[in-house]
Amino acid sequence: MNTIIDIENLTKHFGAIEAVKGIDFNVEEGEFFSLLGPSGCGKTTTLRLIAGFENATDGAIRIAGTDVTDSPPYSRDLGMVFQGYALFPHKTVGENVGFGLKMDNVPKDERERRIADVLETVSLSGYQDRYPKELSGGQQQRVALARALVVEPSVLLLDEPLANLDLKLRQKMRFELQRILDKTNATTIYVTHDQEEALSMSDRVAIMNEGEIEQVSSPTELYHHPKNRFVADFVGEANLLDGTLSSMNGTGGDIELDVGSTVSFNGQSTTAGANYAEGDRIAINVRPEEFEIHRGSASNGNSIEGTVGAKTFLGNVTQFLVEVDDHEILVETSGRKAHLNYDIGDEVTLSWDEEGSIVLPGRS
Repeated sequence: MNTIIDIENLTKHFGAIEAVKGIDFNVEEGEFFSLLGPSGCGKTTTLRLIAGFENATDGAIRIAGTDVTDSPPYSRDLGMVFQGYALFPHKTVGENVGFGLKMDNVPKDERERRIADVLETVSLSGYQDRYPKELSGGQQQRVALARALVVEPSVLLLDEPLANLDLKLRQKMRFELQRILDKTNATTIYVTHDQEEALSMSDRVAIMNEGEIEQVSSPTELYHHPKNRFVADFVGEANLLDGTLSSMNGTGGDIELDVGSTVSFNGQSTTAGANYAEGDRIAINVRPEEFEIHRGSASNGNSIEGTVGAKTFLGNVTQFLVEVDDHEILVETSGRKAHLNYDIGDEVTLSWDEEGSIVLPGRS
């Protein structure tokens, strides 16, 4: 595949604040690449640097092999969809979508053809003469997307485009956005703080924290093999338990947890390249869905004992908070198991397979 975006040592200072700290990543042709992180982590600043709306303090931005670090936004061959859509209220849908084509002096016949084609792509054929105020939030979002796509940019930049939609519409638009981008094969950089958006739509995700990139991986790799505690805790729900590595057996071993149990892990549980030795302080992360909850001792696998501290029924899922010493462990049961009859105060055993123990560096 061809590299379309190449970011090298990208740095941005706002006075004494270093908002982006020498980050590196690349985006391949046709790839959906997300920048995911909490508020203030630098993801939107990174997008604005790529777009040319901010000037880099240091580093390089290359688009299709051309260094555009100091180039103005209009020369970068990018399309952008903003969180607020930024539609012209006094222009029709067709005029909004065709605005960039008109600025590029595209002939009227070709302009009208491309507007019609892109509106069909985003399922808005027949809406050319409507005004933004006559559209729903989801329709306005698709108009903004059509306006960015119609100029056929090398890269599409999306800055939290679903943030202003309600939950159900946001979920629906995730599927719609995927359909449109798959159909157009657009190279996309997507900024969000929403884990579900990033994990469900992306080919790869960069996790950002305090101006740095913690990990760049596929969604499944991020979830099952996080590089560190921050990624484990930010992507999905985490149950982090610290302990000491008591023995090694090939690529697996045993951990004496601080909560009083000894548990095992195997090579599938560790992040590639991790190297641990007996006596090391390490931690395990067990996802809520990995646990089995029951009364009495576990027959095999890893287990710890605790007390049900809280219970929440969510329809197809029941969540339990199980108190183990000074820890609260989140457990999720689904399907038929969601109706398990455990009450607050019940003594229970939590068990899980070795593969469910994600091994991470521990706290000393």
